[in-house]
Amino acid sequence: MSESGSQQYEAFVECFARHEADLRTFVRSLLPTWHDADEVLQQVALVAWRKFDQFDQSTNFIKWACVIARFEALAYRRKMARDRLVFSEELMAQLAEEAAEETEDRRAENAALEACLKKLPADLREFVTLAYTPGTSTKELAERAGVKPGSFYMRLNRIRKTLLDCVENSIAQGGLT
Repeated sequence: MSESGSQQYEAFVECFARHEADLRTFVRSLLPTWHDADEVLQQVALVAWRKFDQFDQSTNFIKWACVIARFEALAYRRKMARDRLVFSEELMAQLAEEAAEETEDRRAENAALEACLKKLPADLREFVTLAYTPGTSTKELAERAGVKPGSFYMRLNRIRKTLLDCVENSIAQGGLT
């Protein structure tokens, strides 16, 4: 691969990796199962790479990739037309529009949540992190915190409320934290 080809490949991988979660969410909103979304996302990656030389890097990659994803999801849906769980093209178009609009909202919410988590004292941040760690039981976490499970839930709910208020305030202020 030439040096310019290598740079283009690196630019593509960087853009795709940065937006993969949003793209996966978008594709999933168009298809009935995670398996379908995974299949289509693989195809989206291939098509996006083949067409990356047509992408203007001064524009929005996720919007460009969502257009590709929408067409790939439609093609996949047509291919699977014999399945009774297939969405109509009209519904797919409506879902695609709504998902595209929501992608930016989710990104803003996630950024606000990360900023709000950083504002929490370290012990509360650890408490929340542990509460959402797969494989840990509530009883175990309550014991670790030195409280009863009921107290643990109340404490966690207070932290959640604090985070929710922080996120809502951040978004209301235009994303400023």
